Amino acid sequence: MTGYVMFRKDRLGRRGGGVILYIKESIQAYEIQLEKEAECEEAVWCNIVTGNSTLTVGLVYRSPNISMEENEKIHNAIKEVSKRDCIIMGDFNHGHIQWTSLQSTGREIEFLNLVQDSFLSQHVLEATRGENVLDIVLSSQKEFIDNVSHWGVVITTRYILSSK
Repeated sequence: MTGYVMFRKDRLGRRGGGVILYIKESIQAYEIQLEKEAECEEAVWCNIVTGNSTLTVGLVYRSPNISMEENEKIHNAIKEVSKRDCIIMGDFNHGHIQWTSLQSTGREIEFLNLVQDSFLSQHVLEATRGENVLDIVLSSQKEFIDNVSHWGVVITTRYILSSK
């Protein structure tokens, strides 16, 4: 993709899958590795540097058939990254969370509690697949995200624009 730097993590052991994050070439960014207990199979993380500030950006795919171990790694990654300025996005496949009322049932309550305990804002309130909000955007500060458009997955962030 011309004008963008690609950060990717391919799915191992199976055909297809993985995640790709594109960041404009004009933005200084580099890939980072998280702690061992937070290394997710299908997630990529990078830091964006603007002036004296760093924003950690992550893209995660959480399979609906995820193992308990991999689910725990995703939770550990969110716990680690949420301690800094961050934007975390992706397909989390948590279809039973009601983001407007912050309610859920079953195992998904763990994820909702994690988001709330980490003081993250969730920006996608309209259904992204059927009647469910599966694709979400989390940020450590609500002001970081100006606009989220599911069609084409375009995110406009004030953090980068105001830090140039």
